[in-house]
Parts: sequence; structure tokens; C-alpha cells
Amino acid sequence: MQDTADRLDFAPPPQPAAMRAFAMAILAHVLLAMALTWGINWKRESRELAVEAELWASVPQQAAPALVQPPPSPEAPPPQAVAPPPPTPVAQPDIVLEQDKRKAEQAQRLRQELERQKQREARLKAQALEKLKKQNALKKEETLQRERVADEKAADARKRSEAQAKAARDKAKREQAEAEQLEAQRQENLKRMQGLAGASGSSGSTGTALQTSGPSSSYGGRIRAKVRPNIVFTETISGNPTAEVDVRMAPDGTIVSRKLVKSSGLPAWDEAVLRALDRTEVLPRDTDGRVPSSLLLSFRPKD
Repeated sequence: MQDTADRLDFAPPPQPAAMRAFAMAILAHVLLAMALTWGINWKRESRELAVEAELWASVPQQAAPALVQPPPSPEAPPPQAVAPPPPTPVAQPDIVLEQDKRKAEQAQRLRQELERQKQREARLKAQALEKLKKQNALKKEETLQRERVADEKAADARKRSEAQAKAARDKAKREQAEAEQLEAQRQENLKRMQGLAGASGSSGSTGTALQTSGPSSSYGGRIRAKVRPNIVFTETISGNPTAEVDVRMAPDGTIVSRKLVKSSGLPAWDEAVLRALDRTEVLPRDTDGRVPSSLLLSFRPKD
């Protein structure tokens, strides 16, 4: 079916005026027959007129018998126009079939080539689109990379600026602390120089203060006498372990903080000493009316 369709595609186009040409041919034959018939009749009439001409003489003579013409033969009927026989289908020879086959193959190859051309164009378009996408992605990545580099540079610059500002602040604080320390030492030296004349220490004293500022020898006993009644401890123990407590006080003797710096090995005794200090709240003043800012107190259960 496909071969027949391809053969018809490459067959010569049909003659649309075949019937009209056939009719014109018949009309031409009819006119030709009429012309031949009219020509034959005209010649015969001309010959008869020539034979029937009479001759006149001056002397009357007996006329000879008239020539008897043989009767004319009946005229032949005009030739009838014969319609040409219809064209009979002529079997195509092998060469025509071979040509048709080659034409069909050429058409098939042409269609295949067109299809391959379309595929190549589509592939080229896809490759161009993919290349364009890659270029756009690369440009975008480069832009992001530049932005990241710029952000990192800005962050580094900001960090350097902050570090420099912090270093400047630290330097200013150190300089201020050093200046304050120098000023404090200067003031201390001035006070020491001013109080040397009124110092109350012995001749062998190595201190530099105007007077001795440590607690008196009886101050420890006065503190133990103040704290001891507040210790509640009923356990029986062997030995006499010592609990040492660092006590910080306000100028009026109020206990500000207490801290166990050495345990006695008996948690119950350590807790009893700390609770007794909390109950005491205020320690007594020394003989000179002053209260040390901090004391290291020792407490033993059997004292």
C-alpha cells in the first residue's frame, strides 16, 4: 500500500483536458469530411458545364447525336468520424517500476534526512540552552563569590576595627590603673613621710605605719567568748580537731561573710561553727575601739 501511494505521488499529473481534446478531434474530423465532400461536388459540376456548351455556326447543319454520358456513379457516403479507441492501460515495464522504486527510496531518504536535520537542530538548541544556563549559573556563582569575599573583607575590617578599639580601651584602662596606682603610692608615701615623727612603734619595729594596726593579744579570746555560747554540738568525738574560718567584717563589727578555709574532718562540727557565727552576727571591738576587716578564726570542740 505504501509503495502504491509513493508511486502515485511521483506519477505524471492527470490531463484535465483529455475529454475536451477528444471532442475537438472528433469535430475536426467531421469538418474535414464535409470539406472533402463539398470539394468533390464542385469539381463534378464544373466538368458537366463544360461538356454541355453549344456551338453555333452561320450555316445550318444537322446536329450530331448528343453524346450520352454514363450515369454518374452514386456518390460515396462521407467518411464517418471514428472515435479513437479508449486508451488501454499499458503495463509498466520493469524500468518504470525501478524508477518509481528509486524515487520512493529517494523520497524516504529525503524525509529521513529532514527528520535527522530537525533532530540535529533540536539537539543544538538544547545544547545552546544548556550552555546558556551554565553561563548564567556561573555568573551567579561568581557574583555570590564576590559578595561573600566582600562580606568577609568587611567582617575582617570590622573585627580589626573592634580589636583595635578594644586594645585602645584596654590600654587606656591599664594606663588609668597605673596612674591610679602611682597616685596611691604617692599619697601613701606622703602620709608615711608626714607620720614618721608621730610613730608609736618600738625602736626595733620594721613597720612604716604611724601605729600598729593588728588586733591585741586578748582580742581572740573576746571573739571566742562571743561566739562560743552560740555553738550547738552534742556529738561525742575523739581528739580535738580544728576548724578554721575566714570572717569578713564591716567597720562596726557586723559579719559580712564567713568561709570555711580548713575543715576539721567533722562536717557536723564545721556546720556548728558556721551556724554559731551566723547567730552571733556582730563581733566585739578591740581594745582600741577598732574592728579588723578580716580575721582567721580557729575553733576546737574541747577548748
